[in-house]
Amino acid sequence: MFTAAPLSRSLVSPAALRVSSEARPSGPLQRDALGAYSSSAVGGGDVGANPAAPQPRTGQPWLSILIPVYNVSRYLRECLVSAASQCDEGIEILMLDDCSTDGSGDLMRTLEQEFASPSVRIVNIFHTENQGISVVRNALLDAARGDYIWFLDSDDCLVPGSVQQLREVIQRQAPSLVLCDFSVWRERPRLKHRLRGERHRRTFAGPARRMFSDPALVIRGLFQAGHLHCWSKIAKRSVWAGLRFPAGRYFEDVSLAAPLALRADTIWYEPQVWVAYRQREGSILATPSLVKAEHLAESLLTLPALVAGQQLDEAARFAWSHFTACNFIGTARTARAALPDDQYGSKVACFKASFERSCPMRLPELYAAYVRRGWLIRALRLRYWLQQASTA
Repeated sequence: MFTAAPLSRSLVSPAALRVSSEARPSGPLQRDALGAYSSSAVGGGDVGANPAAPQPRTGQPWLSILIPVYNVSRYLRECLVSAASQCDEGIEILMLDDCSTDGSGDLMRTLEQEFASPSVRIVNIFHTENQGISVVRNALLDAARGDYIWFLDSDDCLVPGSVQQLREVIQRQAPSLVLCDFSVWRERPRLKHRLRGERHRRTFAGPARRMFSDPALVIRGLFQAGHLHCWSKIAKRSVWAGLRFPAGRYFEDVSLAAPLALRADTIWYEPQVWVAYRQREGSILATPSLVKAEHLAESLLTLPALVAGQQLDEAARFAWSHFTACNFIGTARTARAALPDDQYGSKVACFKASFERSCPMRLPELYAAYVRRGWLIRALRLRYWLQQASTA
């Protein structure tokens, strides 16, 4: 969970990045090396307009794309182009700068002017002091007007055609929540990355292209896939009502992914790559620390109370338990790397307590579930790290 990964420029295959002629803007856009669109000015064009798009009510957008911004001047244009090139008049793009120090705020103003057109609606918001990613995302949620909410990290990109595919799902099904897949974006992709399936990472291990809402399916599918980020989950704004990211915390989306999905009346999983996720130096996963480990260990503490009374089968409870076990092992390893031998055991003991409070299975039941699945090595690995806490 805490291993560093190099940045990638291999988004997905060139064919997957090719935008159809129907979705191409009519303004002066050029393709860059990634197959996405770049622009010196996008004014006057009908950017990605589609007459079949959901019709906004009295100017209300059907979709809000929310982009938190902090020190991403190197990537921001590419990110914005990936979204704006697919816009219609029923989409708004909101960007909020959290007091960047690298010129990202000035670049936002420039891009807003460059992209100004009847079919590209961009709203820039600026914080007067740095408040962190959770506060930024919450402020974007408060400002959004769209029927659906789609978060996009400012160093990532929307894959061409993704907005059109989302539009079609909403037109046909109108689910409360849409789940999508992603690709990992590396500067120097290798064969081992392709063999790991990084060109298509699935975010849900469950039924695809049909409506569902069973809590057991939701829990099992989310935790078995193990990708609890908010940018692969497009929800109705009404589902977000009263739900906000915890301020001042890392892994804030891990805390909210399951609660968000459990709030949805209907869920649709579309197993298509809609987001290109960039791994780069300086990202949360690439820079482990004890504070981040603590926040990860505590990220699911509220979930047991939320699902109390729900009928979860063994498969759902095991997927959730195995996810928390993997997180515990990752945090324990971080503690051992960061602390002296005579100190790390007490920190592991704290992580163990959070793990046991977050895990729906008691340890004997979890060990038995590992054995039934033939996962003996994983059971032994968990036991080893739990024993490190007992030596504190």
